[in-house]
Amino acid sequence: MKGASVPAVVGMPSPLFLWRFKAILFLLWGLCCCKIGWDSVMRMSADLRDLFLYEVFLYYNPLFLVALMIWLWGVNLWVFAQSSVNYVKVFDLAQTHLSHREIWRCATWLTLIVPTSMTAYLYLYSHGEVSLAASQPVLLYAILLIILLSPFDMFYLSSRFYFLRTMLRIILPLQAITFPDFFLADIFTSMSKVFSDLERSVCRMVNRQVATIAWFEADSICGSHSIAIPLVLVLPYLCRFFQCLRQYKDTKEKSCLLNALKYSTAFPVIFLSALKYHVFPDQWVSFYRPLWLISGVINSLYSFYWDIKRDWDLSILTRIFMFKSPSTWTSLLYGRNWVYYWVLGSNLILRCTWTYKLSAHLRHNYLTVFAITALEMLRRFQWVFFRVENEWNKMTTKQNFEMSSDMPSESDRLLESSSHTV
Repeated sequence: MKGASVPAVVGMPSPLFLWRFKAILFLLWGLCCCKIGWDSVMRMSADLRDLFLYEVFLYYNPLFLVALMIWLWGVNLWVFAQSSVNYVKVFDLAQTHLSHREIWRCATWLTLIVPTSMTAYLYLYSHGEVSLAASQPVLLYAILLIILLSPFDMFYLSSRFYFLRTMLRIILPLQAITFPDFFLADIFTSMSKVFSDLERSVCRMVNRQVATIAWFEADSICGSHSIAIPLVLVLPYLCRFFQCLRQYKDTKEKSCLLNALKYSTAFPVIFLSALKYHVFPDQWVSFYRPLWLISGVINSLYSFYWDIKRDWDLSILTRIFMFKSPSTWTSLLYGRNWVYYWVLGSNLILRCTWTYKLSAHLRHNYLTVFAITALEMLRRFQWVFFRVENEWNKMTTKQNFEMSSDMPSESDRLLESSSHTV
């Protein structure tokens, strides 16, 4: 009717408002977890506190590091999406692949679930509910495993299938090695400490040692002297080693053998460190520890050279003093000289700390090892930018070369033409 009032349409909240609202909820949730966890720890006796915190740390720190790696991978994809690097083509992804937003959504849920479970574990244990406390990490690991292996069309089924298929190809390199195969295997080498802690956590769950002090017995089945620790640490490097051999079988390129040699230098570092628990102290100090240090230096320097020369296609011997004229591959993020120096320096330092985080006899310094492992994730994060762009430039160069070779030259066109007159 004329003159009747029309009800106003209530608009949806703006994305900025929703983001701020979620940030406030996340902050409140984090403060609640910290408050409950701190009060729970303070209820324990001083003698039990340190031992208990180490056990809690063992169950949950691998999942924190996995969440960190997922967050960083989302940042990688976001930067690639803003640049000319077609990472979809590099990794041969389907149209339904996860974008950086979906990757961050997965990381957000993992970041929420893991501290919540840890807070419940601390609260229940400090209030005498030991059996309920012991069930918290078991339920968390079971839920994450079910989600990962679920055959139902939920939780990004195609992406989970792609990830599991690539993992199977890494473990059993029976087919020709593709770029996603060895790329993910390289990331797994940076997460070998995570896999080792996961093995120890699952071992305690299977043997019903959660929320007990049985783990403190070094010679127990899941103790710090277990032979399974170096075996799990070396597994990602062993897979990468066999990948290089398979690539040599397919391509006959000698660089594949040199790359396999690089990964083989990790074996002495891991196993010499584990020998500390199985030899006399005098033998360790006088003979095995010097060998461990030498092997660590060799592996660190070899890996550093391979990063800048092969993986990034940046020859330090010919370009380190020519940054004012960078090569064509440096077009993603970099136009400033300090980026080169930062990448080279940080990569060298963090390559050297690799020896510390993979050495089983230094695992009692768990906070230091956790920090170094997180820094290794950051090193791998910046490695991804250079490695993927280098691969993309190789693909575009090869494509341009093939197109130019297929196009006939001007002289060929003139000779083939029958309509011209001389």
